[in-house]
Amino acid sequence: LIAFFPFQTTILAVRFNGGVIIGSDSRASIGGSYVSSKTINKLIQVHERIFCCIAGSKIFQQVSPGCIQMGSPPLVKAAASVMKELCYRSKEEPQAGFITTGWDRRNGPQVSPLSLGGMLLCQHFTIGGSGSTYIYGYADAKYKPDMNREEFLQFPTNVKQSAIGRDNVSGGVVHLVVITEDGVEHVFIPGDKLPKYHDE
Repeated sequence: LIAFFPFQTTILAVRFNGGVIIGSDSRASIGGSYVSSKTINKLIQVHERIFCCIAGSKIFQQVSPGCIQMGSPPLVKAAASVMKELCYRSKEEPQAGFITTGWDRRNGPQVSPLSLGGMLLCQHFTIGGSGSTYIYGYADAKYKPDMNREEFLQFPTNVKQSAIGRDNVSGGVVHLVVITEDGVEHVFIPGDKLPKYHDE
């Protein structure tokens, strides 16, 4: 599977006790200013309980269930390692941000941000894309590892709205995917249902 995504955005993933949540907005832009679409879903299902999310310009994506031949079901780290290699081979391309996240029986929930230089990390939460520059402080201040599931759903929603309110190439609706041992739940939040922190 090969595709080109000319957009900037705000992406995030957060780990909670028993699972992970990955999310993005739905706005696609070209050249950082022209909005070409308001309805892009940037969350890509790599395997049953593994997703990746991409942000940047001229991103190419070659991850699909068929390309991960490391056991059935594959480990999240295996999928992230495949993405890491693709990122490194594409380091001369325009900058992009990638997150691979999911749940497996060996290591449970995992969040792995990736860089085009090939660095692979494991974190409790990560944010990326053009809107992330506005929300690092907010995310650091509001994240708590002992939040319950409802609070963890509210955390990415609030983070996304903070970015959307300040970044002209982030916007639209919010797509979230909750991944646990029990399965995958897709959460869709329309733009008019997002919290508001100031008069618009």
